[in-house]
Amino acid sequence: MAPKGKGKKGPPESGWKPGFGTKATMSTYFQYPTPELQEELRKIAQAIVAPGKGILAADESTGTMGKRLQDIGVENTEENRRKYRQLLFSTDPAISENISGVILFHETLYQKADDGTPLVGLLEKRGIIPGIKVDKGVVPLFGSEDECTTQGEHDLDRAQKVTEVVLAAVYKALSDHHVYLEGTLLKPNMVTAGQACKKTYTPMDIGRATVTALLRTVPAAVPGVTFLSGGQSEEEASVNLNAINTVDLKRPWALTFSYGRALQASVLRAWAGKTENVLPGQQELLKRAKANGQASQASTSPISDRCER
Repeated sequence: MAPKGKGKKGPPESGWKPGFGTKATMSTYFQYPTPELQEELRKIAQAIVAPGKGILAADESTGTMGKRLQDIGVENTEENRRKYRQLLFSTDPAISENISGVILFHETLYQKADDGTPLVGLLEKRGIIPGIKVDKGVVPLFGSEDECTTQGEHDLDRAQKVTEVVLAAVYKALSDHHVYLEGTLLKPNMVTAGQACKKTYTPMDIGRATVTALLRTVPAAVPGVTFLSGGQSEEEASVNLNAINTVDLKRPWALTFSYGRALQASVLRAWAGKTENVLPGQQELLKRAKANGQASQASTSPISDRCER
């Protein structure tokens, strides 16, 4: 008989969930978040990538927002940035049919609408999940070639291989740190050739290369992939997203959008910093959101037609 207190412990009799609880008999062990937190994270992730929905990336830094405003002849002041984001977040509640979440710049968290309502409150009233960008920008990594996903002369094959290498490293790191994948989303580039590449590729070429790269690297436990537009025009971003969801390959995750410029370029041009143009700007946002929501569900109608409805 084993001495008291030194007997071999068995697994818990009840309440066990994979990855949580007992150390068991392994010399190396870890714990995922509590079951309650797992459920919360999972629900948020699934809500963001619900069918026909995606993310509005409104997290442009002060400098980046300044470039956007300069393009339409508007001064880059905090008040003008507030007015523009008020336009976005006060769009008709129908926007929630296609926008499930918004990524905010930290400045926006403290800003209020003309009537005193916090801008975040406008989103919450529409059932849209607010989030915030926590990084402070990018810097070149030692020995790297800076950010060159969309620049350069590289072809589609090269872009796909690099994307696979990067995503494989990302998910190896997440595995090493025991991240609860069911509560995460991936926001990657689409696989596209460099802007200076002389060879032309079809949206279906891009769709096949993108989904193939994901299938080789991204676990099925991830609820969804929300693509950035990566310098594409509004039209290109929608057409390519549609192709990604049309190509004849398995897709164990939701494949949708997390667009900034590809949702906002037309909005900015329609608004032009003028109060009387707020509604036209909002109508452009509704059109772009609807077009991309349909693209995330592989609609068969032409993108241009969708934008006019």
